[in-house]
Amino acid sequence: MQSLIRVSLVAALVLFALETRAAKRSKNPKANLTWTDPIKAAEEDPDFSVQGEYGRPKADQPWAVQVVALGGGAFDAYLLEHGLPGLGWDKSKRRIKLSGKRDGDAVLLSSKDKVYRASIREGLLLVHEYGDTIARLKRIQRKSPTLGKMAPAGAIVLFDGGSAAEWDKGKVVDGLLANNDVTTKRKFGSYHLHLEFRTPYKPFARGQGRGNSGVYHQGRFETQVLDAFGLEGRMNETGGIYSIAHPRINMCLPPLSWQTYDVDFMAATYDKEGKVTKNASMTVKLNGVEIHKDQELKKTTTAARTKGLQGKGPIYLQHHGNPVFYRNIWIIEK
Repeated sequence: MQSLIRVSLVAALVLFALETRAAKRSKNPKANLTWTDPIKAAEEDPDFSVQGEYGRPKADQPWAVQVVALGGGAFDAYLLEHGLPGLGWDKSKRRIKLSGKRDGDAVLLSSKDKVYRASIREGLLLVHEYGDTIARLKRIQRKSPTLGKMAPAGAIVLFDGGSAAEWDKGKVVDGLLANNDVTTKRKFGSYHLHLEFRTPYKPFARGQGRGNSGVYHQGRFETQVLDAFGLEGRMNETGGIYSIAHPRINMCLPPLSWQTYDVDFMAATYDKEGKVTKNASMTVKLNGVEIHKDQELKKTTTAARTKGLQGKGPIYLQHHGNPVFYRNIWIIEK
């Protein structure tokens, strides 16, 4: 058993080291080209207004598409059976990858086997299967149903756009909390946390170099923050509990969208001898959709700031080389 734990720990450390190196090094000189303002991104890069979700904001439609900008007029797109994530599509449904680039005033995409083709013009996406049109989809912008949710009576407001006095190293930029490795001065046991975040637009970056940050519960357990829009939904992507659990579904919205985490965290309990009687756990909603239900936390996340599993801990917002911003953060202790 001990050797198995050792192997798992080594594997997690190797994954963390490789991702850190990948985030810092890139052969693409444009990989660090970054926008933090959606208005400027739309003005300066035409690809920004093409990327996004295409479909209808209702459940169980035949098809929907997520389009991911890769920089320089290149795109990946994902054709999703039965609608967008949270509106019909889940991991049991088909997810078909298309790739392509700009061609004049259009973006042309196709699957590897050429069975599926798509074109995008002026916010309208057409999908063809063997030449027959199977979907006409408009670009939409979804918002989390908990976006802007106000702190209820009895909540501790950790950041409301004004002072960052609740945080060590807290820095406010244009009314937003910067993710420069900030940690709450208070420590918490069990709680409900509401938090809103926005990842930057970095079309040429890839993987962990694309909008990386993280929210550490008790400084121990990380709910990952990353521009994971359109990706598979792994534990090192937004919604994942890093090195512990994959999200049930990838509910990440496009970069420069405001997104929400709503987390019910239950601290571990111990007997008089200090032995654990119940491991910590969390239920996580990303953009209003439950992606983890009572997920047991038997170990700390790789790179946890708080060591060990016992005792209260702070909320820590990780800086990982990317300008990720936070707002409207409040917590209710249980």
